[in-house]
Amino acid sequence: MQMLGYYNGKFGPLEEMTIPMNDRVCYFGDGVYDATYSRNYKIFTLNEHVDRFFNSAGLLGMRLSQTKEELKAILNDMLKKMDTGENFVYWQATRGTGIRNHVYPDPAQVQPNLWIMIRPVDVVPLDTKVKLITMEDTRFLHCNIKTLNLLVSCMASERAAQAGADETIFHRGGRVTECAHSNCHIIKNGVFITAPTDHYILPGIARAHLIKACKALNIPVDETTYTLDELLAADEVLISSAGSFGLAAESVDGKPVGGKAPELLAKLHAYLWNEFLEETA
Repeated sequence: MQMLGYYNGKFGPLEEMTIPMNDRVCYFGDGVYDATYSRNYKIFTLNEHVDRFFNSAGLLGMRLSQTKEELKAILNDMLKKMDTGENFVYWQATRGTGIRNHVYPDPAQVQPNLWIMIRPVDVVPLDTKVKLITMEDTRFLHCNIKTLNLLVSCMASERAAQAGADETIFHRGGRVTECAHSNCHIIKNGVFITAPTDHYILPGIARAHLIKACKALNIPVDETTYTLDELLAADEVLISSAGSFGLAAESVDGKPVGGKAPELLAKLHAYLWNEFLEETA
């Protein structure tokens, strides 16, 4: 199948799937999600993404209908129905279906709804250079939860597209937090610097793997806050997400950045790419 959809046990071509109007996602974006990529019909870092998914649900007081192992089995079974093994694998859970009410429904009567979407996509080649813009971070203060409330991220992504850029860096005052749909990092004087995992950023799986790669390569890691000025003066500026493990930026707001630590960057990229190939062999 080219693109596959799933809703509470029913599945079929994505364009033919429907949902109830009273699913709480329609009114409140009341749910959580996660996503990763597959290669050779193997889902990359699945355990880590499922763990984060359950953590996000717990932070919103959602009791999911499946166990972690049941969810992984459903995802793997759905993946087998695809025509290709290279895919974007996305899943989300909403709090359930019921008449619109800001108060959570009784979990004994309303069960969460599970959605899955799978479509053919390859991970982004690591030698891809990206253009970034900046924007004040006006999101709420629960960015550590991977919720479906992504309106500001959509606004930021649209602003980037209109500017001919690939991604938007968020900042609160001078402090860089993350991007619209990526984590953001810098390299300066041989040190990998990334914002701490507080409530201002999502604890990215790709971010964690970048840190792992740095430690394996004896690259010092500093999980601390940094400013826009420090980012613009960095030796390299990187963004990371499930499908782009650590892309280097060539510009921010139209100004050239990075390009000063190519050898270190090449070592990181080689480690990350080999890890992906080995885990999905």
